[in-house]
Amino acid sequence: MFGGKARRIVSMWFPRLASERVLRVRPVEGPFALTLKEQNAERIYCLNARAEALGLSRGMSFADARAFCPDLLSREADSMGDARFLGVLRRWATRYCPWVGIEGEDGLVLDVSGAAHLWGGEGEMLADMRARAARAGLSLRLGLGDTRGAAWALARHGEGIAPPGEMRAALAALPVAGLRLSPTEVTGLARLGLRTIGEVMNTARAPLARRFGAGVLLRLDQALGEVPEAVSPEADPPHYGVRLSFPEPIGLEADVMAGAARLLEALCAKLQENEAGARVLCLELRRVDQGSQQVELRLAAPMREAARILPLFERGVGEVEAGFGIDQMRLVARVVEPLPIRQIGHATQTGADRLNDLISRIGTRVGLENIQRFLPADSHIPERSFIVSPAAYSVPGGSWVALRPRPLRLFPPEPIAGHGPRPPARFRWRRMALSTARATGPERIAPEWWLEDDAWRGGMRDYWKVETREGRRLWLYHTPQAPGWFVQGEFA
Repeated sequence: MFGGKARRIVSMWFPRLASERVLRVRPVEGPFALTLKEQNAERIYCLNARAEALGLSRGMSFADARAFCPDLLSREADSMGDARFLGVLRRWATRYCPWVGIEGEDGLVLDVSGAAHLWGGEGEMLADMRARAARAGLSLRLGLGDTRGAAWALARHGEGIAPPGEMRAALAALPVAGLRLSPTEVTGLARLGLRTIGEVMNTARAPLARRFGAGVLLRLDQALGEVPEAVSPEADPPHYGVRLSFPEPIGLEADVMAGAARLLEALCAKLQENEAGARVLCLELRRVDQGSQQVELRLAAPMREAARILPLFERGVGEVEAGFGIDQMRLVARVVEPLPIRQIGHATQTGADRLNDLISRIGTRVGLENIQRFLPADSHIPERSFIVSPAAYSVPGGSWVALRPRPLRLFPPEPIAGHGPRPPARFRWRRMALSTARATGPERIAPEWWLEDDAWRGGMRDYWKVETREGRRLWLYHTPQAPGWFVQGEFA
């Protein structure tokens, strides 16, 4: 009971949530479907109304769907994106009541007890929900009843409002799938001739319990209100933002840095409480003339130590125009990443921390994307054995796997004069006359057929490590299919 009245629960079901989320950004006129790979087979995950009208359905093989509908447009499903979008809808639904929870992958449940009169009644409240969802381009089916199970069944199999205290009558004609049963249980009940919830209610409970266990009866009792079922609202994510107001305007750089230090201490305490670290911080300075300036700080790694972050603000704060003074400061962590608590050791700062601080400091001047590092790549082709990645968004690791040593310097192949499969005894390279003293090889490297590479279209290469009498240690290769010699690297 709620304030002397029965509980009233609303179930929101978005039957085409995934496909309509995509179509809101890129609308299409024809049939459209999202696919998901299950057990090495592409299957239909979600589709629009046009595709459903042509006879396509969820779970159908994508190959069969294309055979039925050659004009079908498709895209790979994004489960994480759908979950984030459902979280946005949950926050939107709090306009109707504070108790809103997520139900499955495409539904919401609301405890609207005592809130319907604010909208003029239950019917008017549901009509407002439908209208707003339609304006957003979303299909929505609604059910309202005394229990969570009854609202769920009505939304998916009846769509309507069950009067208070009349759950049995409202659910009697609905199929047994409305009890939130598994497909196996629904099939088992159908074999017994029980196809509606009313038929299950009128059947002796003991035989059902012996055949199906307590699950079917539990779902029936939850729908009828015999067994309570709570609506657990989702907690809002923490907001990483702090504010500081001054009784008198400030304008000195030292005063602004002192205020930033106080804000950082409060923000870092909140980050530590949630085991998170900031990657992007924004310091907003509001002036007395209602103007504002922002100092954005992008970090090379998630951080929550105020003493490490504060010096990185110095350059940005020094460029701020205070005008007639600053009367308010606000610090927000725009991008936050998980940062578990670490064991405290005798060293206050590790080498990795010092490197990240250096990258962050340089990044404030030239941009984090412009500070790059080389990372090993899984390829035996010399040109493809490494990748260049931004240092702030990559982790050093791995190693190069090569049966033979690789040169320290690698450059585009430079042709030299030579004949035969062995390195030439004398050759000219970069206007130098060189003589071969010792040659080690060959190491045959074949092209990777699965990659399109114009430089390797000619075929395989035989690589040699050549030490010259003049002191040069070069990496040469010979192309057997089109005889020729090239220099591609130099050892230290």
